[in-house]
Amino acid sequence: MEATVHLPEEGELVLATVRSITPHGVYVTLDEYGEMNGFLHISEISTGWVKSIEKYVRLGQKIVLKVIRVSKQRKEIDLSLRHVTGEERREKLIEIKKAEKADGVMKLVESKLNLSEEARMKYRELLIEEFGALYDAVEEVSRKGIKVLQKLNLPQDYASTLETIAKEKVIIPTVEVHGIIELKSDSSDGIEKIKSTLSEAENVKSSGAKINIRYLGAPRYRIEVKAENYKIAEKALELATQKVKESIEKKGGSFSFKKEG
Repeated sequence: MEATVHLPEEGELVLATVRSITPHGVYVTLDEYGEMNGFLHISEISTGWVKSIEKYVRLGQKIVLKVIRVSKQRKEIDLSLRHVTGEERREKLIEIKKAEKADGVMKLVESKLNLSEEARMKYRELLIEEFGALYDAVEEVSRKGIKVLQKLNLPQDYASTLETIAKEKVIIPTVEVHGIIELKSDSSDGIEKIKSTLSEAENVKSSGAKINIRYLGAPRYRIEVKAENYKIAEKALELATQKVKESIEKKGGSFSFKKEG
């Protein structure tokens, strides 16, 4: 029985390697489909007239193309360069880079544990089924730790090794927003009231954000919020400063805040 051959879908972006250039077009192999052959007709290279194909592509070059026709019977793939936007090209290259990064992490884990091919495939499939892609799985483990793997019933040594290597190889980028809080309380236990207020602010629950408050000298305190992006960070800063305001005012104190940056 002939093995099932997976073909790309029409409209899909693929990474291709230029194998030969003819007067009528370019023959390529599709990197993500086991070196399957594809053809880029000269009319699909550019929106304008193409006098010399070599001005657009060269032998051995890797290019992002869009699938425009698929013949499942003949296993022929027709491709287009002119229909690929700059944004699509950038996103595809980022996707490929992430996939390569994830594959590298998985190979380190599998090699360290000396896993069989059957085990390798099984665990990878479980991760893809749960997270959608291997990179998403690795990134989530790096971000939140081994707890995100609990319901997959993976072996403990596999999960812990994946966590260690993921945190080492995939660094989650962070941004920071900050500002100055001024707190005053004229009551006899004002210092304790301010301390408890600031503690409440640091414990504000905001997904994906870390809040830290530093003493600058009475009555000034610096609040710093770190997160993966500015939207999350700004929201956490807003929640934390609102919590400080409500808390100190309930205790008879005063509040002011000035955002920095």
